[in-house]
Amino acid sequence: MKNLRVAKLAVTALVLAGLRFAIPCAFGLQGEQVPGSKPSAQQQSRASDRPQPSRAVNSAGPRLTDASATRTVLPSGEIFYTSSFADHLTEGDVTDGEDPEVRQAAIGALGNMNGTVLAIDPASGRILAMVNQKLALSSGAQPCSTIKLSVALTALSEGIITKETQVTIGAGKRMNLTAALAHSNNQYFEALGRQLGFEKVSLHAHEYGLDELAGIGISGEKPGVYPAKEIPARVGGVGKMCSFGEGISMTPLQLGALVSAIANGGTLYYLQHPTTPEQAADLRPIVKRQLDITPLTGEISDGMAGAVNYGTARRVRYSFTQEEVLGKTGTCSHAGTRFGWFASYANTDAGRIVVVVFLQGGVPTFGPKAAEVAGRMYRRLYSHGFFHAKPKSNGHQRQVDDSSTVVLAGQQLRRGVIPTGQSR
Repeated sequence: MKNLRVAKLAVTALVLAGLRFAIPCAFGLQGEQVPGSKPSAQQQSRASDRPQPSRAVNSAGPRLTDASATRTVLPSGEIFYTSSFADHLTEGDVTDGEDPEVRQAAIGALGNMNGTVLAIDPASGRILAMVNQKLALSSGAQPCSTIKLSVALTALSEGIITKETQVTIGAGKRMNLTAALAHSNNQYFEALGRQLGFEKVSLHAHEYGLDELAGIGISGEKPGVYPAKEIPARVGGVGKMCSFGEGISMTPLQLGALVSAIANGGTLYYLQHPTTPEQAADLRPIVKRQLDITPLTGEISDGMAGAVNYGTARRVRYSFTQEEVLGKTGTCSHAGTRFGWFASYANTDAGRIVVVVFLQGGVPTFGPKAAEVAGRMYRRLYSHGFFHAKPKSNGHQRQVDDSSTVVLAGQQLRRGVIPTGQSR
């Protein structure tokens, strides 16, 4: 009997210990390791869409946001102070000029995740919906692995690779651009960055719209930050700038404008956010500049499609398999906050729509989760017939008449940007 009582007490202790661990994990209060949250050194170099540690936690102190603050400590020692969930995300949003169908799909997909969703018509630069505008129009965040789109275009433009070029990523290991984009390989893009050098990487990044306003007439928009010089070697230099976006602050609008240019074949539009139905009806696309990337979009499209079909963004397919989606994820953390990015476009017979999801928080926040949110949004649009209808003149993937497009002269070489494919 004594042995039986001892056994019962031992079992009870084990059950209580399990509950102490399991319950907080279920509610995101315990530093539970998500897939890749504590990668090996080799994994860190290989795939940055696995959550990456913050370097600034100890010096920066707590970072609090409008979301309810929390403190989560991972087994790795990394600390998060920002909640992955928030209420009242849409308070203050200006919505009268948005597409109501697209906006409702975005709100439903985002739920109570601490983040923002941006939807753009890449044929005109019209913002169809912008959920949580306070965050979308903020000063931005580290772009994490989404910076690899800019770096890939730069390397292709400068002629140092094609999509089939094999780049050494380790002892006896080589990889091409398609696989590197699909699996978000850091060593590949660090190698490209070092070969290109800071000057070329920076010049093309500015050409693609970083470090400047993406929109025109959008109240409250911030331009992000691109360093004037290479970050120090002790934090990775140009290699880390090209794999993690280290030292860079990108806004959802800047990323959305770049992906829109990829989707439409090279036209970088000023984004416009109409605030009334009349403005939406009368919107005239405004070209910021024409990017010389038309022959290059096919070179990166296989990698962006691969990310969704079998790579870091395959969570899109949890909800949506009916149409082709091409995209790029990004995950990293800074000063106690983890960032999760996903920039994408749906390629359909009815036209294309660009969706950018940006999340911030702690353990539950990472790039694949942002891809999952985008998948839910695409599914909601599909269920409401958005991809079945023909393009409409009110901004649903409308075809733009060149005669109604405004081109702002002098934009191609602004900021001293060199023409794509050349050097100085």
